[in-house]
Amino acid sequence: MSEVNGPIARVEGGPFSGYSAQLNGKQYWQIKHAELGDLDIAGPKAQVSIFAVVFIEDLARSKTIAGIWSEGKGANDDTGTRQYALLMNMPTYGGSRQLTPHISSEGGVTRRADGSAFPWCADYAATRQQVPEGRWCTVGFTYDSEYIRAYIDGVLEVRPLDPEKDKRTDRYFTSEGPGGKDRGMNPYYHGRGIFKYDPAVHGNAKIAPADFTVGARYAVGSMLGEATKGRFGGLAIFDRALTEAEMKQLHDAAHIEALK
Repeated sequence: MSEVNGPIARVEGGPFSGYSAQLNGKQYWQIKHAELGDLDIAGPKAQVSIFAVVFIEDLARSKTIAGIWSEGKGANDDTGTRQYALLMNMPTYGGSRQLTPHISSEGGVTRRADGSAFPWCADYAATRQQVPEGRWCTVGFTYDSEYIRAYIDGVLEVRPLDPEKDKRTDRYFTSEGPGGKDRGMNPYYHGRGIFKYDPAVHGNAKIAPADFTVGARYAVGSMLGEATKGRFGGLAIFDRALTEAEMKQLHDAAHIEALK
């Protein structure tokens, strides 16, 4: 990965090497789309998992862990090239200060079964618990081509949909899930796979294909508006859905209880 607005500081204290990377909210890592290789996970049956060990210093601003996620310039902008991302603190559809992993099948805004559009991408799980701030934690998600499952500290806490409380009263959330039922919150049902950029199809309708970035993403016309401030101690991407036991094993391997 290349450092953008770097160099990014390496500081003492971390889960695996004894060190971590310090992000100041103005820097991030990037791999250009043309160089993604196996990270370019996409397609109707694609699976993906992300696991990270982080110390979030400012959750109000820090909203991006990692992913291939370019949103465009704001609401109702359908030119985005979103694929998958581990994000935080997305309050629009019931994810305030929570872990909110996203999957997009359209690249742009979410569309209901009849083709009508949302102003944003609305396809994300949201945890019961808030993302810890001011301490080391592990965060992650899995996607098995049907359900997004979000984990904090190696644990998935099931969260059923509460349409009013979660701001998900739209029929897309309440009756366009499996069997005409709701989609849930965690796990969250998204059975349409992951967007794949095709220049022949999307070249005139979309912005450039998204890069893989860590600590920041292109959103509301800016790369740094929701960049993360804190420390990264580890990051892993998998092209399959890990099991609950595997997510717990990764968490345990970080030994965050031993970190100051």
